[in-house]
Amino acid sequence: MPRNLWITLLAAGGFLFILLARLPASWVVPRTGSVSCASVDGSVWQGSCEGLTLERAPFGDLAWDIAPLRLLTGTLAAHIVLTHGPIAGSADVARGLGGSMVLRDLVVDLPLDRGQIPRVPPRLRGSVHTDLSLVRIEHGAITELKGRIEAHDLTQATGRVTALGSYAVSFPGGGSEPLGTLVDLGGPLAVQGTLRLTRQPGYVLEGQVAAREGAPPELVANLNLLGTPDSLGRRPFSIAGTL
Repeated sequence: MPRNLWITLLAAGGFLFILLARLPASWVVPRTGSVSCASVDGSVWQGSCEGLTLERAPFGDLAWDIAPLRLLTGTLAAHIVLTHGPIAGSADVARGLGGSMVLRDLVVDLPLDRGQIPRVPPRLRGSVHTDLSLVRIEHGAITELKGRIEAHDLTQATGRVTALGSYAVSFPGGGSEPLGTLVDLGGPLAVQGTLRLTRQPGYVLEGQVAAREGAPPELVANLNLLGTPDSLGRRPFSIAGTL
């Protein structure tokens, strides 16, 4: 191959490498549409999106740091941080060519408020904290969970505001359908049970519940619908649904 052609190819390759290494995020990240940013800074590999909106709902500011060498293995991997919005959190995210996704060290705080997060049930209020060392998602279903999810100060507004208490579910990891242990963290209801995530995707929540002394009358009345209690005042419950 002629020497001049080699020089041209090397120069073109060097230019392409520099272009990709410094590719501005603003050239790639959308400023309008269902997912958009008010302003974008940095490169496509390490940058930030201020004023992130999803389906016109504001989600604060997003920063990312992509690991370019992981692309050689067919994996898009990045550390992401979300701040200054209704949801605050961070995680290491990796997505493979087959569509599977793995999240590690997922720490998130979010309010249960339909005004800020549209998919929250309209009458439910409270907050959720997650501290999950591993989340594995395959074909749209969560296939592995390891860590803890807590729901604090839950209330339900049905004409009047009813306190529901605080709860936690812990997942040990492993298995094809994650199974977590559910306990209450105080409040009007004493709860012990399990939460299983199915491959539909869906969930099965079951266990035993009892009203504590001083529980709101409406909660006690609802528990009576579950049947006759055992000698300790506990009644079994089972709830299943899809995600």
